[in-house]
Amino acid sequence: MAAIALLFVVAPLLSLLFSRSPLDLVEAASDKVIVQSIMLSLSTSFITTLFAGLFAVPLAWLLARKRFRFKGFVSGIIDLPVMIPHSAAGIAVLGIVNRESLLGTLASELGISFVDRPAGIAVAMAFVSIPFLINAARDGFEAVPLKLEKAAQNLGAGPWRVFFTISLPLAWRSVLSGFVMMFARGMSEFGAVVIIAYHPLTAPVLIYDRFNAFGLKAAQEVSVLFILVSLLVFVALRWIGKNNQHVRS
Repeated sequence: MAAIALLFVVAPLLSLLFSRSPLDLVEAASDKVIVQSIMLSLSTSFITTLFAGLFAVPLAWLLARKRFRFKGFVSGIIDLPVMIPHSAAGIAVLGIVNRESLLGTLASELGISFVDRPAGIAVAMAFVSIPFLINAARDGFEAVPLKLEKAAQNLGAGPWRVFFTISLPLAWRSVLSGFVMMFARGMSEFGAVVIIAYHPLTAPVLIYDRFNAFGLKAAQEVSVLFILVSLLVFVALRWIGKNNQHVRS
């Protein structure tokens, strides 16, 4: 039974990876449109994740350490983008970033546009992926013994010092895992992105575009290349995290 479940996941991926020859992949790698779309997905998701972390990590600590009214409701709201259809997520985000909205109007006055722009792609990625970072970081902070934080406070450490010297160092693995999951979810997003910004083409949107225009084989080339690049990126991230763990040990 376990093998059947594993096969269900592995078989489509193996079929996709071996659907194109190495020569086809080399040719696809020389296609500027494919390379630009993959780089756009990686760079936009990476920058979005780093920027979102400035707000998501403090919120995760607040949810882990503070009691307040409607805390359960807030947690439910955070999880909502994961549960709703991502096309609906795109429609929801478009409603507040379009040129006629208040935010869109203010942004236009500053020379910023979201529709069919990388900024819109970033907002769509952040909306559907930030719950992964918040939830992972919250679990990490909850696992930190409260008595250690209290002991540091009793010795005269302020809240910021406690956070950066006790809470964050002990929860860093979960926080890093949250960053990786948010980055992965953002770079693979299609539904919300295609509603807000069909162009410039991210890798998932390009896969859809090539499938509609040229068929299965053309879409497979982009898909396999995107998967291989993503795999290299995640291996590198895990390697960096493992090295940091050894250094701290």
